[in-house]
Amino acid sequence: MDSKTLRYIIKRILLAIVTLWAVITVTFFVMHAVPGGPFTREKAISAEAQAALEAKYGLDKPLFEQYLTYLGDAAHGNFGPSIKQRGRMVTDIIIDGMRTSAKIGIIALIIATISGVLLGSLAALKRNTFIDRFIMVLTTAFVSMPSFIMGSLLLILFSIKLGWLPANGAAKYGLVLPIITLSLYPMAYITRLTRSSMLDVLGQDYIRTAKAKGVSQRNVILHHALKNSLIPVITYFGPELAYIVTGSLVVEQIFAVPGIGRYFVNSITGRDYTLIRGTTIVLATLIVIMNLVSDIM
Repeated sequence: MDSKTLRYIIKRILLAIVTLWAVITVTFFVMHAVPGGPFTREKAISAEAQAALEAKYGLDKPLFEQYLTYLGDAAHGNFGPSIKQRGRMVTDIIIDGMRTSAKIGIIALIIATISGVLLGSLAALKRNTFIDRFIMVLTTAFVSMPSFIMGSLLLILFSIKLGWLPANGAAKYGLVLPIITLSLYPMAYITRLTRSSMLDVLGQDYIRTAKAKGVSQRNVILHHALKNSLIPVITYFGPELAYIVTGSLVVEQIFAVPGIGRYFVNSITGRDYTLIRGTTIVLATLIVIMNLVSDIM
């Protein structure tokens, strides 16, 4: 590894650390700026009980002192107990949710990548034919449609109308529709990315030279065109994971999937400060790391 590459990697790592610090800081102060608190209820509790609860979770301390404590705990991976889910540690809740979310995300990522590359390559090789136009129309529709609309449509069609798949993500085969919903947008984007890159590569001089030397069409595509056209797809891995992570926040709510996205949304509506902070840090770290890895690759 040369010095220029090493400097670039160090620079990106430092930038990733600063980005995480910014996300953590903004989350903390915005969370405390919103009126109300985790112990605000329709039926008010006594001042003594509220004071005791705030003291238990360190919410009675000055805001900046809470912030410094929060940074120290975050650096050690200690997110403390959940305020709303009594008796459960935030780390345990996150691990429990990640088991499901990671399964959905990885499968959706694999489906989106493989399908996108295959459809994009096919569209490029069949340029300006019915197949090419059909694929482009389909992918344009998937790219344009938000995940909550796509998820709702799939839910209505396959669960309510046809009854083929369960609407509850915790049921048997309940993860099929969430996986499909999460994979459609990145699949469509990768299809368009691969098609554009493949058309550009197919017009290069070395491709014409390979054909002139008598290299078979199959070898030209697999060993020359496809390999070089995948570079933009690799750089998209970071944003693709970011989409799947953020998209799962909505999709898990639609299909009642017991994943980290659902826990995160519920923690916001319930003002569970410790769970909000823990899930924000984990999700932000995951996205930053994947962007860093894709940039280096």
